[in-house]
Amino acid sequence: MPRFEPHPHRRPALIAGASSGIGAATAALLAAAGHPVALGARRADRCEEIAETVRKDGGEAFAHPLDVSDSGSVARFVSAAAAALGDPEIVVFGAGDLGAERVHELDSDGFAAQLQVHLVGAHRLVSHVVPGMVARARGDIVLVSSDVVRAPRTRMGAYVAAKNGVEGMARALQMELEGTGVRASVVRPGPTMTGMGMGWDAETTGEVLQEWVRWGLARHPYFLRPEDVAAVIAAVVATPRGTHLTLVEVQPEAAVGAGGERTR
Repeated sequence: MPRFEPHPHRRPALIAGASSGIGAATAALLAAAGHPVALGARRADRCEEIAETVRKDGGEAFAHPLDVSDSGSVARFVSAAAAALGDPEIVVFGAGDLGAERVHELDSDGFAAQLQVHLVGAHRLVSHVVPGMVARARGDIVLVSSDVVRAPRTRMGAYVAAKNGVEGMARALQMELEGTGVRASVVRPGPTMTGMGMGWDAETTGEVLQEWVRWGLARHPYFLRPEDVAAVIAAVVATPRGTHLTLVEVQPEAAVGAGGERTR
């Protein structure tokens, strides 16, 4: 007798932050693997466009407004997605944006707002979904973190604090869920070419990059693509039951010949 029943063939997935970037790429990849996907974000119109593309490609998708800073919005999203697709088997949380303020120049309301989205927002979704997963004795939670937990970056103090909180919460969750059949995992991307930070003006962007270089945080100019991170998330949730990828860090690979002896 196996220790665990295999994953169901059809695994409804909730994607928070699905209107662009990693969330949108993850929704497309999970749908291509045969899983129904519920796309949630404040830009519900963009989620609907992505859902329509998924459906045209033969997948099953549902779009619904989601503001993770609002408990009522989270509850409505989870309820509507379950009604449309069935009980969730997979939850991916990657909602949020970031500013470029120094910690001492950011007012407390702005600091708290980032914590509300990245950390408290993740908890809102977890608290609405995980009890049902525990009752069914299976499910995957994937929290998208950042390598700023391991190597903090300047101009991102609130984001750094929030992502440290996400990983701390995830570790506690892993301990509490051990033996329930529900897995909680952290995927920790390095620099990724998404919409986050794309609203910065050219002067701010230049200052930020110079500071990162000064602190040794920019080894080469290459970024991950959202699809690269989505592939890792898909691999994490597809891992056979009985195994648990608790933390996976993903970094962009430098071009061949970009370093030292390889150029000869």
